Order: sequence, then C-alpha cells, then structure tokens
Amino acid sequence: KTLPPAVTFIISSCSQYLPIVPMAHPTHTPLTQSRRKYAGLAACFVALLSLACAPALAAAEDTAPRDLTVNLGTSGTFAILAKTGVSTVPQSAITGDVGVSPIAQGALTGFGFILDASGEFATSDQVTGNMYAADFAVPTPSKMSTAIGDMETAYTDAAGRVDPDFVNLHSGLLGGKTLAPGLYKYGIGVGFSADCTLDGSADDKWIIQIAGTLSMAADAKIILSGGARAENIVWVVAGASFFGANSHFEGNILGATSAVFITGSSINGRVLVQTAVTLQSTTVVKPV
Repeated sequence: KTLPPAVTFIISSCSQYLPIVPMAHPTHTPLTQSRRKYAGLAACFVALLSLACAPALAAAEDTAPRDLTVNLGTSGTFAILAKTGVSTVPQSAITGDVGVSPIAQGALTGFGFILDASGEFATSDQVTGNMYAADFAVPTPSKMSTAIGDMETAYTDAAGRVDPDFVNLHSGLLGGKTLAPGLYKYGIGVGFSADCTLDGSADDKWIIQIAGTLSMAADAKIILSGGARAENIVWVVAGASFFGANSHFEGNILGATSAVFITGSSINGRVLVQTAVTLQSTTVVKPV
C-alpha cells in the first residue's frame, strides 16, 4: 500500500538521521554529526506535530463562521423600496428614503408629497427623508433603476445561500422562540403568534429564507438581545409579508411580493419588495 505523504516524509527524515552512522569522510567531525543528529530530530518532531495537528486544523477550518453578509447595494439607502407602489393611511412616520420604480409617482399614495423645485425628489410630512419615483427628473430614473436592480440581486443572493444551519425549525411557528445567529431555511410559511427573540452579538448575522409567507400576529414583537442589530438580519420572503396591529419587527425584508403593515405596526429595518408596500399609521426606521 502507498503510504501517506506525511508518513513517507517522517520515515525519510528519521531514517536519514537516526541512528547516526559514523561517517568515513574525515570532514565529518563529531560536532557536525551532532548537528545533523539534532537537525534530524527537529525534522521528525515538526513532521509528527504537523501530522498530529492536521485533523484539528481541518476541523477548525470546517467550523469557521460563514460570512452571512448580504450586500444590499444602493437599495440599502432606502427605508422603503418597491416596484409597483407604496401607499399609506396617514399618519405614518418613516425615517429614511422612500422610492418606487419602474412605476411612476402616481403609485406613491396617501403621502401628500410636494415635488422639489429640481423635480428630482419629493418630500412629505410623513417621511424624514426624500421620496423618489421613476418618472422624476434626471438623474432619478437611473438612480431608481440601479436601486431596484441591487434589491433583486440581494434577494437572489440571500435566497440562494446553501448549507443552512437550521431547516424548518419549530415548523415555522416562531412565537415564543429564541433564534441564534445563522442561516435558516423554511420550505413553508413562518408565523409569529407571540414575541420572538434573536439573541446574538453586534457582529452576528442572520439570514432567514422563507419559501411561503411571513405573518406577525397583532401585538407580537421581534426582540433583539445580546447586542444583536437589525441591520445584520435579513428576512428573504418568497410570499407576502403581513404585520398585525401594533406588532413590531426587526431586520431587513427582501420580499418577492408584497408587505402589508396594519395600524400601529412598526419596523426597525428596511422594507425592500418586488411588488407593493401598504402602510396604515406605520412607523418605519431605517438602521444607520
């Protein structure tokens, strides 16, 4: 049988130097032989140490934390970004920019917005930030097209992550549960009938892939503990997202369809969806 390379190296090193065979050549003094002896011992020691540590090093590499960062690109500059419209039943309070594309400004309803003199953006007393639409003045159309493209790219990236840490955990019924950092995969819908805690450090990240819908019951809340931050949480939802009255949510929503927020609901995060966003006296705060 062929020996592993590391074993072959050890045998070669040790057989060359141990034991020391007297050398006939007159230049091989006892001192030189001594040096060769200790060099051989050192070589054997290093080889054996490498062989012994190899499994541990390989295991350490296998268990190294993955990078769960999702690059939102320019879509991350928005608190709300949608392709077919954003509507509000006043009075909502949004901290961050709001944008729609490819649909025009007529899809921004309920805001009573005022178009800036430049024609590039609008303002509203419900938005601490600017509002943008695909038909505003140049360079806004290009800005919005890029943001929508970045949102779609981020969705594809987040939805395509493989080797999840958790699959269909708690059958998608997450009320009263605590979620550790990691990659979650749900081939079903996810619901919150009560509060749910995400516990981790300020550097920890979550990606929650949901093939169905996401639903928050009235008064249910996402709670962050241990220093966890909303900007490090990505909910990638293939179905619609629904947030009940007075519910509170944390994290960035990347939705393939719509997001509906009922009266008094709130989110510390971003709402980035590929159809429409509906607000009813909703508070949205984009993380810094």
